[in-house]
Amino acid sequence: MMFFILLASLGGVLVGLSRQLNGRLSISTTPLIASFWNHAVGFAALTGLGLFIGGLLPAGAAEAPWYAYLGGPIGVIFVAAGSWAIARIGAVNSALLIIGGQMVTGVAFDYVSAVPASFWANAGGIVLIVGGMTISRGRRKIDRSQ
Repeated sequence: MMFFILLASLGGVLVGLSRQLNGRLSISTTPLIASFWNHAVGFAALTGLGLFIGGLLPAGAAEAPWYAYLGGPIGVIFVAAGSWAIARIGAVNSALLIIGGQMVTGVAFDYVSAVPASFWANAGGIVLIVGGMTISRGRRKIDRSQ
């Protein structure tokens, strides 16, 4: 279990580092160029890893429905928007926005998919997320005014 916790922590650190690098690159160039280099380096690294380990093209990939491949274009938009946001509102605020958006979107997907869940638990979770983000933003404003 500890291995997976460390692996998840390493993944979080690498995602944070990637966002910081993309944000800095988008300040020097543009968010689209930062997104291009993010995807170019990721493509090269993952292709090399797939060729080295094997399983680059999994069985059944050709039979997957067309919408299974929408993750790539959505990822380009997400990385470009993240690079733009980090340059404008900072890394911490953009991370809060991303995490909050993922949580609220997950609840919305569960609701649309008719996943059995407690309405009050989901609503309470959203209120806690938005409340935490609001408190966090309020404290930063108070700290800056001193």
